[in-house]
Amino acid sequence: MAEHAQHDETPSARPKAERNATIAVTLFPLLILAGGVAGMLWPTAFTGIAPWISPLLGIIMFGMGLTLTPPDFSVIAKRPIPVVIGVVAQYVVMPLTGWLIGVALGLPPELAAGVILVGCCPGGTASNVVSYLAKGDVALSVAMTSVSTVLAPLLTPLLTLWLAGTYMPVDAGSMAFSIVQIVLVPVVLGLVVRLLMPKLVAKALPVLPWISVLAITTVVLAVVAGSAESIASAGLMIFAAVVLHNAAGYAVGYGFARMFRLPTAAKRTTSVEVGMQNSGLAAGLAAQYLSPAAALPAAIFSVWHNVSGAVLAAYWRRRDAGTTDAGEQELEQSTAK
Repeated sequence: MAEHAQHDETPSARPKAERNATIAVTLFPLLILAGGVAGMLWPTAFTGIAPWISPLLGIIMFGMGLTLTPPDFSVIAKRPIPVVIGVVAQYVVMPLTGWLIGVALGLPPELAAGVILVGCCPGGTASNVVSYLAKGDVALSVAMTSVSTVLAPLLTPLLTLWLAGTYMPVDAGSMAFSIVQIVLVPVVLGLVVRLLMPKLVAKALPVLPWISVLAITTVVLAVVAGSAESIASAGLMIFAAVVLHNAAGYAVGYGFARMFRLPTAAKRTTSVEVGMQNSGLAAGLAAQYLSPAAALPAAIFSVWHNVSGAVLAAYWRRRDAGTTDAGEQELEQSTAK
């Protein structure tokens, strides 16, 4: 969820926003980790919530729709190049990187297909939160996520069929229909509700990011619980594949933005958008259209990319703080002279 309020902050509101950001940086990865650990330790207690994965994803997407406003879409018209850079990197870098990792590590067909499917999915809604925490360009983040999400019913099945179809059969038509139901329809409904009831939605906006975080945590819990046995037996290879995939997304996304000389905030946002996938969607699609084992990479990615994203955001915030402190000290020294 995007924190649109940051654009309207007054000086007195900024300390509160900073405190909230610090809390989010700490709690967000901890909640995700807690969900992953609980799913691993007590899988039988949570496998019953597996049927709720798709509805929960729908809730997350509906919440995303509620946070969208006309200015978010105007970003696409005003700054099309950064949006295009992010979306192209999203749908070129991550699918091909997933395929390369599968080949390089010699992953079994089901796991290789699962890694590729993660790469073929749109950006995750958590990327908007992480972009905000990283002091990135949140409006650009929302625009990138929105565009990649709208393109998902077309590109995700086609790319999965092309790259993962060599490993196992892919029903691209049915997959596209599911993405429309789980992703596109809820986002559009959220947009409509915001247009019809703006005052009511405005009151709910402060709690929407936390609803999203809780929903994401529950999805992680359900996905990990359903794949707990496979995760335990998969060993370090699949974990290495997920870490490499995620890290490549961050690095190449930042590199693309740097190559086109985008501002620092836009570089961070592009890095986060490319590196963080809608892994909950990938897990649901893999379990339904590939195999339970193919959902394993998405299950691990669900935990890892949220944690790595929060850590990356914390690093950038700390680096900014250090730069500010150094600048203030230099100003004080020059003033003293």
